[in-house]
Amino acid sequence: MKKKADLLDASAINRALTRIAHEILEKNKGGEDLVLVGIKTRGVPISKRLQAKINQIENMVVPIGDLDITLYRDDLDKANEGEDPDLKATHIATDINGKKVVLVDDVLYTGRTVRAAMDAVMDIGRPAQIQLGVLVDRGHRELPIRADYVGKNIPTSEKEIIMVKLEEIDGTEDTVSIYEK
Repeated sequence: MKKKADLLDASAINRALTRIAHEILEKNKGGEDLVLVGIKTRGVPISKRLQAKINQIENMVVPIGDLDITLYRDDLDKANEGEDPDLKATHIATDINGKKVVLVDDVLYTGRTVRAAMDAVMDIGRPAQIQLGVLVDRGHRELPIRADYVGKNIPTSEKEIIMVKLEEIDGTEDTVSIYEK
């Protein structure tokens, strides 16, 4: 893969997440009955950052959780090439029944990850509403899914890949870059 460009640096990511936090609070008239659920892997640190920003804005701690969607994927046999899937634990410590769940992920592409995440959430409980927040929306949807909160829309071709690097996961400075396959 050949790197084409860095699209967002650490400060641009921080500004985007600040805006998303404000939009979440505005749409939901505050943080009551909200639960932020990060889709593993990079959705988890993004949800924690959103939780911290909401705490700064509203002086309240919104519950968070993390979600492993591995067993809900529609390409599980293809993705693992006959091997057992690498399962990660799901942790949602709060009751999501009747709550507004905001799924959080790094990149929205085909919509299949979000569909799997919604199935996983519905197996845990029955939220009043499921919303979606993503750092990057790159287009090319295969399912009728759209994000409620988007840090940056980045139109891409099918030959391009968006890579998000976060300090908590990758041990490097936060960046969003575009690569050519």
